[in-house]
Amino acid sequence: MKCYTDQKRVDKEYHCGNMVYLKIQPYKEHTLANTSFYKLATRYYGPYKVLQRIGNVAYRLELLVGTKIHNVFHVSLLKKYHGNKPDQLPLLNEDGEFLPRLVAILDKRIKKKNNKAVTEVLIQWRETNPGGAVWRELCDSKFNFQILIGIVKKMALRSSPI
Repeated sequence: MKCYTDQKRVDKEYHCGNMVYLKIQPYKEHTLANTSFYKLATRYYGPYKVLQRIGNVAYRLELLVGTKIHNVFHVSLLKKYHGNKPDQLPLLNEDGEFLPRLVAILDKRIKKKNNKAVTEVLIQWRETNPGGAVWRELCDSKFNFQILIGIVKKMALRSSPI
């Protein structure tokens, strides 16, 4: 029986500096999974950098600042990251949420929401592809207002539609 079981087993080994994805149970680890529907949350988080191998089957990872979980994980919870190494860690706010960088404001529209006029802007983020621009409310608290106001003033000076 052991020979049949061992046919499907693969020994995973990671070196210091490798990038790996981390599999966690999102309904237990609320510091990494910020979603209201934990059933639909992503299964793997990361990529994270391997800092050290501990024993035969445990690895220490470089987690985000403010994560309230232990940073040593069993090899079965890790999955190798295939791709380019990230140039730098993404920016985080005080709550540990990602702060994407603005590239440009592409368009503006006024929408009716709860019988009030709300101004929305079409924003292109640096971390997304060119077709991934999203509509956001101008008064949304997730923006860095100084950057946003600066971009709006520049576009107003150029006499663009915004």
